[in-house]
Amino acid sequence: MLTKRIDNQNLVTPNKMKFTTVSVSYSRKFNLGDYESLELGCSLWAQVEDGEDADGVTQFLYLQAKASVKQAAMPVLKASEFQMNKAKSNKKASGDINESDW
Repeated sequence: MLTKRIDNQNLVTPNKMKFTTVSVSYSRKFNLGDYESLELGCSLWAQVEDGEDADGVTQFLYLQAKASVKQAAMPVLKASEFQMNKAKSNKKASGDINESDW
């Protein structure tokens, strides 16, 4: 399951309102087989300075959080026999193992 939550995303902002802080949370759950799973998440906050684009800061935080979760998950996934078999199965179907799909 992939969850992306961006605070203040759906707010209507009057002309005089400005964001001073944005936060992003990213989490992902991995099936390790044998009724085991691993859920990893990362939450990041940033101050938005005058003249900065809040949407750009939010996108940057999202990409950083996603990369952090992926980096933390890779050693566990590579050690998981279930995930390696799943990757091999996907390789047969697609012709290549792509770690970015994890």
